Amino acid sequence: MTPNAASASGPSRRSFLASTAVATAAVAGGMPLLAACGGSDSGSKDGTTAGKSAKKLLPAYVASNVVTPDIPSKNGSAMGFTAKLDLAGLKTSVPKKLGKGGSVKIMSPFWGTPPKGDNAYYTAMNDLIGVDIAWQNQDGNTYDEKLGAVLASSDLPDVVVIPSWNMGGKIPSAIISKFADLGPYLSGDAIKKYPNLAAIPSGAWQYSIFGGKLRGLPQPAPSVPGIVPFYRKDVFDKEGYELPTSPDEFLALAKEITRPKAKVWACDDMKWSAFEFFGVLSGSEKPLGWNLVDGKMIYRVETEEYLEALEWTRKLYAAGAVHPDAKAVQGTAGDRFTAGQVLIYNNNISDWWGKMAEQAGQNSDFRISGMDIFGADGGDPTLWAGSPAGIFAFVNKKASKAVVEDILAAANVTAAPYGTKEYMLTNYGVEGTHYTVKDGVPTKNDKGNQEVINAYVMLASPAPTIAHPDFPDIAKEQVEWQQRMGAFTKKSTFWGLQITEPARYTNLSNDFEQLEDDTVRGRKKISDVQQAVSDWKKQGGDKLRDWYQKLHDDNGSAQ
Repeated sequence: MTPNAASASGPSRRSFLASTAVATAAVAGGMPLLAACGGSDSGSKDGTTAGKSAKKLLPAYVASNVVTPDIPSKNGSAMGFTAKLDLAGLKTSVPKKLGKGGSVKIMSPFWGTPPKGDNAYYTAMNDLIGVDIAWQNQDGNTYDEKLGAVLASSDLPDVVVIPSWNMGGKIPSAIISKFADLGPYLSGDAIKKYPNLAAIPSGAWQYSIFGGKLRGLPQPAPSVPGIVPFYRKDVFDKEGYELPTSPDEFLALAKEITRPKAKVWACDDMKWSAFEFFGVLSGSEKPLGWNLVDGKMIYRVETEEYLEALEWTRKLYAAGAVHPDAKAVQGTAGDRFTAGQVLIYNNNISDWWGKMAEQAGQNSDFRISGMDIFGADGGDPTLWAGSPAGIFAFVNKKASKAVVEDILAAANVTAAPYGTKEYMLTNYGVEGTHYTVKDGVPTKNDKGNQEVINAYVMLASPAPTIAHPDFPDIAKEQVEWQQRMGAFTKKSTFWGLQITEPARYTNLSNDFEQLEDDTVRGRKKISDVQQAVSDWKKQGGDKLRDWYQKLHDDNGSAQ
């Protein structure tokens, strides 16, 4: 994590998500079983929980009034804080220690080198919570392998953190069979014992329903798309480049910018932004890739928009406007961007602040900004909402009531809102030990960067929040971008539903991502994609469509 992350919100989606997971947890607040195809409230492994059945399981929502944001949430955006941080005025959101002194073991993905277990940060957090939490940190880059082995064993830790991108294969079934129903502790008014958890938006809780039970503690996310087409504002201003307002203008600008002899290319791989420009259904996320259109269930790869986005990205590569290392899938787009070798790239919104903070001491002229997303015809875009939560913590089914309550006590602390003492300790550590404050800006020292990362923020998070005391203008720009784009963001048919597909369809669409990357780079043709779609239909896509259609017919949508 970058040094002063104060809030949480390669070309492969999985590596992209993993690389930004912690920064997002730190920017966004850091993704029924009623009935279809055998689904039922008894815990069937296929289907979803929607409508009245879901509402019975949801915790009561009680907005937090402990702290007032400078920019309230709007159009699905995060809330924003842009004022100087007043450490003397920090609020208390957990007035009484709820932990009862028990011991809890938590397994979680970790990117970097884990600190020793007896460090000052863990000690301070455990004292605040009133629980002795021991972290079993696992390499986030190979978490899939560890997760599968642990879930297949009979010896699970008390809590297992599972990101949504690690929920392939048999993981959803394991979640249903191995983890506890938290409904008795959190559904309805029961959650009011934990006010910070009660302030988590209902959409994130609905997305935490697995197998007809409320099983996950979520990290909520804004519904606005999280991928931003970034550009070097300092260079654009100097060279007089005008921001494009259509795919055609983007392509023309890219050709103008590109000067290979000067080692300057217009952009890096822009596939993810192309999907947004052309209104393609959300990424490869299930079930967000499905939508009911004119009474027919459609999957994203079947749409004209999908092919148009790939063809446009292919033209960028063919024009020589994309950095050759992006074509070869070498190095990182962010490094090429800060080095001035590319002037446009796309990444998670957390990079807006991350790159500014990274370059602050190296290049005082550096300025990053985000383009507004435009539509395929140069008009308003059609954007699709992302999942309402992206990372979940699950409690072992065998955990005692006392252990569950200690875990919820911990989550109530980690979900504290920005501007509270609990938030500062969770995200920055101990003042003087892990960070110092100058002119209202907390700055982590080396010890803070080593210890205050990847741990407690993974348990549960507050409602989506963006706050950067060191760059308040960036926080303002991020939230305002989300609000502008949120005005054009729609929710697809199954938005907000945690759906478990039948196992026989789990890997049906896995090959499309590689095919997309090969196609835009010129190694495959659009006709190869069309053939793959035809094969997908025959190999189970049409049957999966029928399954989703029945799911919708029986359950409706979450809207």
